[in-house]
Amino acid sequence: MKNIEIANALDEIANIMELKKIEWKPKAYRAASKELKNLTENIKEIYQKEGKKGLENIPSIGSSIAQHIIEYIKTGKVKKWEVLKKGMKKNIQELFKIEGLGPKKIKKLFDELNIENINDLKKALQKNKIKKLAGFGEKTEQNIIQSLSLYEKSQKRMLISDVWFIANNIINYLKENCPMDKIDIVGSIRRMKETIGDIDLLACTKNPKKLMNVFIKIPQTLKILAKGDTKTSIILKGNIQIDLRIINKNSYGAALISLTGSKEHTIKLRKLAENKGYKFSEYGLTNKKNNKIIASKTEEEIYNKLGFEWIPPELRENKNEFKYASKNMLPKLIQLKDIKGDLQMHTIYSDGLDSIKDMVKSAKNLGYDYIAITDHSKSERIANGMDEKTIKKQWQEIKKISKLEKFKILKGAEVNIMSDGNLDYDDNILKTLDIILVAIHSGFKSNKNKMTERILKGLSNKYVNIFIHPTGRLINKREGYNADFDKIFKICKKNNIALEINCSPDRLDLNDQNIIKAKKHKVKFSLGTDAHNKNSLKNIIFGIGQAKRGWLEKKNIINTMTYKQLIKFLKK
Repeated sequence: MKNIEIANALDEIANIMELKKIEWKPKAYRAASKELKNLTENIKEIYQKEGKKGLENIPSIGSSIAQHIIEYIKTGKVKKWEVLKKGMKKNIQELFKIEGLGPKKIKKLFDELNIENINDLKKALQKNKIKKLAGFGEKTEQNIIQSLSLYEKSQKRMLISDVWFIANNIINYLKENCPMDKIDIVGSIRRMKETIGDIDLLACTKNPKKLMNVFIKIPQTLKILAKGDTKTSIILKGNIQIDLRIINKNSYGAALISLTGSKEHTIKLRKLAENKGYKFSEYGLTNKKNNKIIASKTEEEIYNKLGFEWIPPELRENKNEFKYASKNMLPKLIQLKDIKGDLQMHTIYSDGLDSIKDMVKSAKNLGYDYIAITDHSKSERIANGMDEKTIKKQWQEIKKISKLEKFKILKGAEVNIMSDGNLDYDDNILKTLDIILVAIHSGFKSNKNKMTERILKGLSNKYVNIFIHPTGRLINKREGYNADFDKIFKICKKNNIALEINCSPDRLDLNDQNIIKAKKHKVKFSLGTDAHNKNSLKNIIFGIGQAKRGWLEKKNIINTMTYKQLIKFLKK
């Protein structure tokens, strides 16, 4: 929790520096922020155990930023940052959350229209003032309107990554400070939804009073909404609500089903129970004739009693899961242990923060057999894309590190599909790569036919292996482009091109619904973290979650192949 708080503070200062035209430093602050957001260890504990040196051992955190972090840990603020904030409007930070508004545009909006928060922006849009500014125009104004709409929706729900690690840290904290029999994350987090409203926990303990007292004293608690013997709700800094429910161990399975949801799934379950002469509640499955509980301790026994195999949480959306579960025909869903490698990541050769060697070591620690290094192609200047000379230099380093680490590294690239549908590298480069990922990085507002033709042409290149983040969306920030995905899925099947499930929490692209649609075309899928630092390799869990929600099995995903099997697939 402290990690996220400090990371957000670093981002805030980076924004202010950009507004004040301070060069170089904003990039360093953002890099440090990224590392903290992906850091699994508690930053405060690292400092307490290892001091300043421990902080400096974290990638992208140098002496100066480390000192600032120490000051923040001790006092909750940094003097130099407070000086920088002077003269800045408090709510101007909101504007940085609107996709398409960078420091230059925000400064112009403030200087010329006195816009200093979201409310001011909305008023200016209503009066059509923004399109009249030099450098904006009607198209920019429309884009801002769309981005603002997405932002306002996002305020109600958070990315799963924003709460996943917090929820798990809280569970560890509670376990350390109070004995308990069981504790689980429930609700939409357990179902691996891409966005989350709040955190729901379910526990079983012999000392509920003590557990509730420990719960309300969680570090970063801002407010206690309600406190009781069986249910307590608190608000953490960052306006994150956490509800803890305590249930008797004999009813744990029933409560686990009820509190996991979805609402539609549990309503259907209750109806099915009614049809069989039972009543289902969070306390158990009851015989309606004599009110005797006949199943309650585990989820499995409740589902089995109703004639179903156990239904994985990710499938509980009332979308045919009961039909298949009644016939013992549910898919054997992909598991983290099935993954043998990560097929999308970036290094310091483009816009990544860590070296090839660092990425390899982290991959080995995760138990992988191989990875693909896939830095950006040359036209992606904003991402420091590699020209032909640079990529050839990278190949030599990959060969050297692969031999040194005794680890299989695929030479790859994230190649841009240009506006005319051609690829960013010619065939002389493409044929030398082990794995070729292609993507759309521009022209998101193109009409459906134009975008579809562009993608289909790019996918017609015989060297292409994976179409990555296929819809181009950014959750809560940018809607995907308009294209005929049935045609795209068909050509992927025809040309033996895998569709990526991008594991980056702000993408998760393909999402569950598109995975289900694509699966009908019998295409293969790939999981890629799109990691820009070594810690982000752990985001594979979020892609796995989407794959499960899309009903995918081990056989559907190429990352589960052995290295030899994968090479054979890539060579088509």
